[in-house]
Amino acid sequence: MRALLDTHALLWWLSDDPALTRAARELIAETKNTLIVSAVSAWEIAIKVRLGKLPTASDLAADFSGAMEREGFQLLAISADHGIRAGLLPGPHKDPVDRMLIAQAQAENIPIISNEICFASYGVRSLW
Repeated sequence: MRALLDTHALLWWLSDDPALTRAARELIAETKNTLIVSAVSAWEIAIKVRLGKLPTASDLAADFSGAMEREGFQLLAISADHGIRAGLLPGPHKDPVDRMLIAQAQAENIPIISNEICFASYGVRSLW
């Protein structure tokens, strides 16, 4: 199975946070699954580190690609198609990171490991 990790799921996995559900933890731990992390998550983490909202992730922001490689996660770049999709998404949801993750999940036809309930209204399957 291929699945896209939402930023919070990624952070909770890396910090072994109990907020990550057992089902999500098992999906991520299963080595047969292909876990994908969007470049938008790197951007979100770096912004939050800079603003002091995520001080524990400064090492992650400094070596994001290396950390993803060590975890065995694939990085997903943001393409022009992803950008257009995210920009044209209907509805009131305003979070640009969520909108990009939705667009990427739609374009790549993959579910998202996330607790965000708004994803379903965009036809994206959430695994949680």
